[in-house]
Formats: sequence, C-alpha cells, structure tokens
Amino acid sequence: MTGSYPPEVWQRASLIKLLLLDVDGVLTDGRLFFDKKGEAFKVFHVRDGHGIKMLQLAGVEVAFLSGRRSDAAYHRARELDIQRFHEGLRDKAPVLEQVKEALGLQYEEIATVADDLVDLPLMSRVGLAVAVADAVPEVKDAAHWVTTLPGGRGAVREVCDLILKARGQWDDLLKRWQTAALIEKT
Repeated sequence: MTGSYPPEVWQRASLIKLLLLDVDGVLTDGRLFFDKKGEAFKVFHVRDGHGIKMLQLAGVEVAFLSGRRSDAAYHRARELDIQRFHEGLRDKAPVLEQVKEALGLQYEEIATVADDLVDLPLMSRVGLAVAVADAVPEVKDAAHWVTTLPGGRGAVREVCDLILKARGQWDDLLKRWQTAALIEKT
C-alpha cells in the first residue's frame, strides 16, 4: 500500500538499505549561532533522531555527510550511533562511492536527503533522491520526492517513515511502541 506517496517513490523507497544525510539544512534548519569564542551551535530535531534510530533498528544503515566541520554534528552522530560520519567534504561523491563499495550496495539501494547545490552530484546517482521542503529550487527539481517539512524541522523523520513503510517494516515497529505503552499502563 503506497498511501499518499507516488508509486515510483514508494518503489524506490522499498529498496533502500543506506540513507545518506546532509547535516546543515537537512538535520538542522541551516542557521548557525556563534558564541563569543566563535563556537557554532546547531539545533537538531528529536523526531529526526528517533526516525534514524528506527531505521537502524530495521537494519538500514545511516551516514552523515557534511560540507562543514562541526563538533555539534559529531556529537549528534555519536549520540545516534552513526558509524559513518564524514565532515569537511568539498565533494561528497567519493564518499558515496567508498560507502557503497564497503557495504556492497547498488545505487538503487541508497537514498540521500539534500537542501543545496553541493548535493546535486549525489542526487543524480542514488535510487531515491529527496529534497527538504525549503531546499533550493534546483535541488527540488532533481529530487524524486520533496518532504512537506523543512530541514531541521522533521523532514528527516518523514523520509525515515517513508522508507520503513515502503520496506514493510512500519507496522512491526509501531507494534513495538504500542506494546511498550500497554505494558507501561498495567
């Protein structure tokens, strides 16, 4: 059942085994706050993190690929047990190739979520290219699907839910949380 998703997007999402996430503008809203020492602060959405954890529970690998170096992103990756964290990338395509080969995947089994031009080379290669709702127009045009929520505001969770539903794993994960809620009530 494809729900409200276009059939082509549903089909593409059903094959995904690896989700590549940009950080600034995808996992965050793209804004940077600096303290007096020049340290950057970033805000991450808790539901995006929960979606990532559910994907991992379902056996989907998740990687962060960031153009910027950031202690905040590094700590968020560690908190979510992201094993593949790459930062300071001018060109993300070589990392895509490395991870693809290391995991023995085909391009059709890889998804990426993007917001800006630097991610266009990834989007043209992967099986499912997603743009966040507030992405630049060129990224939206290159996407197979555009989220309804903006980056840093739950867009990643939308992608995680899509993948889990298309892979047929959503109901089992939902039952897990419903069962835990019932046990808690008794």
